[in-house]
Amino acid sequence: MKHLYIVLLLLAGLNSAQAQTALDSAATVSPWKTKFKGALNISQALLSDNWKGGGVSFIGLNSLLNAKASYRLARTSWDNEADLLFAFANNRGQGYRKNLDRLFLDTKYGYSISSDWNMFASLNLLSQFAPGYEYDKDAAGNDRTRLVSSWFAPAFLTAAYGFEYHPNTYFKVRLAPFAPRFTFVDRPERFLSSVGAEPYGAKPPRELRREWLAAQVLSEFDKDVMQNVNLQARYLLFANYKELAFRKLDHRLEMIITAKVNRYINVAVTGIGLYDYDQDRKIQASQALSLGFLYTFQNYQDGKN
Repeated sequence: MKHLYIVLLLLAGLNSAQAQTALDSAATVSPWKTKFKGALNISQALLSDNWKGGGVSFIGLNSLLNAKASYRLARTSWDNEADLLFAFANNRGQGYRKNLDRLFLDTKYGYSISSDWNMFASLNLLSQFAPGYEYDKDAAGNDRTRLVSSWFAPAFLTAAYGFEYHPNTYFKVRLAPFAPRFTFVDRPERFLSSVGAEPYGAKPPRELRREWLAAQVLSEFDKDVMQNVNLQARYLLFANYKELAFRKLDHRLEMIITAKVNRYINVAVTGIGLYDYDQDRKIQASQALSLGFLYTFQNYQDGKN
C-alpha cells in the first residue's frame, strides 16, 4: 500500500509538471508568423560551331525571393512582404538580355472589426532592379536597341486606406477607395523616343507624377493546391478618379506555380499580365519555365486566421 501511495504521488507530480510546461509554452507563443521562399533556377544549352540543327548557345538564370512577416496581437495586425524576382539569359551572339524583373515591397497596419474584416492602412512600392530594353530593327533592317525602363523608372508608391477581407491565411483582398499613388520616373527624357511624350505619365522634365484621388484593389492567394504544388497569385487594380474610364484602369496579374520534385528541387512556371494605358495600349505579358533549387520555411500552418 505504501508503494502504491508513492507511485500515485509521483504520477501527480509528473502531471503537474507537464501542465505547467504546457502553460509556459502557451505563454511564450510568438505573435509573429513568418514565411520564406527562395529559388534559384539555371538553364543552359551548349552547341558546337558546326551544329546543323540550328540555334544558339545560352545560359539563363532565374531567381526569386518572397518573405512575409505578420504580427497579431488582440485586434491589431501588422503585415510585411518583400517579393523579388529577376531573370536573364545570355545568348551567344546577342549578349545579356533581361527576362523578368520585379521589386515589390508592402507594409500594412490593420485593425479587426470582425472575424473576416479589417480596417487597414498600407504602403507599397512596385519597381524593378535593372534597365529594360526593347529590341527591334530600324528602317534599314539593322538591329536596334532602345532603353524603355530602368531602376526607379518607373516606380509606383501607393498609400491605401480601406477594408480588407481575409477569410483564411492564404487568401485576402483589400478594397481601398482612397489610394493616392506617386509615379517616379528617373530622368524621363531618356525614354521620349521609345515610350512617348509622357513616359509612364510623367511630363519631362518633371520626374514625379501625383495621382491623389484614386482607388486600389489588391488581392493575394498563396496556398498548396495539391501535394507539393503551390500556387501564388497577386492581382492589382488601380483607378484614377480623374480618368475613370474602363480603358484607363490599370491591371496587373502575377502568378507562379511551383512543383517540388523533392525537398530542394523544383519546377516553376511564372506568368505576368499587365495593362497600363500610360505604358502601352495593349496587354503586356511575360512567361517563364524554370527548374532549379527551392527553399521554403514557415512557422505556422495554413488555415483560419
